[in-house]
Amino acid sequence: MKDQGRSTRKRTGGRLRPNHKKKKHELAGESTETQVGDQKLKFVDTRGDTQKIRAITTDTASIAVGDEVVAAEIENVAENESNPNYARRNIITKGAVLETSEGRARVTSRPGQDGQVNAVLVEE
Repeated sequence: MKDQGRSTRKRTGGRLRPNHKKKKHELAGESTETQVGDQKLKFVDTRGDTQKIRAITTDTASIAVGDEVVAAEIENVAENESNPNYARRNIITKGAVLETSEGRARVTSRPGQDGQVNAVLVEE
């Protein structure tokens, strides 16, 4: 679970003590690490009577090629700037470069937030 908010240290190095603990609605949820595999979605209730669709695993990506969109099969994650271990573990995040049936593509969507993988082809 990620800790959100300001630092626990002052700029002098002294310790800041919180006035209160976080309330439930202030806590961050577990991050969804979308992996390559057969498509599996999870629906999560959010505030305001809405839902998020999280992609737990997925094997297809919508790739923009010029003016048209093509559905391509994801083979594996080639590289991921946010975390090199994600590429080794085949975890898809925004900005990851995928090897697909159409070629190498960079992910432009957030699969853990909206449940789909959108990407654009990378010029090599």
